[in-house]
Amino acid sequence: MKLQMHSIHFDADQKLIDFIQKKADKLDTFYDRIIDGEVFMRLDKNENNKNKIVEIKLNVPGKQLFAKHQTDSFEGAADEAIEGLRRQIKKFKEKLVLARQ
Repeated sequence: MKLQMHSIHFDADQKLIDFIQKKADKLDTFYDRIIDGEVFMRLDKNENNKNKIVEIKLNVPGKQLFAKHQTDSFEGAADEAIEGLRRQIKKFKEKLVLARQ
């Protein structure tokens, strides 16, 4: 799956980009018609430790799926956002199957 990566307020290293790409590629096992997506990694300028935000948008035929998570590491935030997208994809597929019946 083709993902555009955007890092806001910092420069993301290649290991982080590869990690997110590898995790997101696993979503293809749940739904193989994902068109593309965008990932926004944002470093929030607040005082607490949970200042890393990952937002992921996926385009599927007829709909756009979105997940956002904030935690103390980009890897953890990406994991949670991708897990949220996995649940959304499963729901989306169930609705497609019901609509066809």
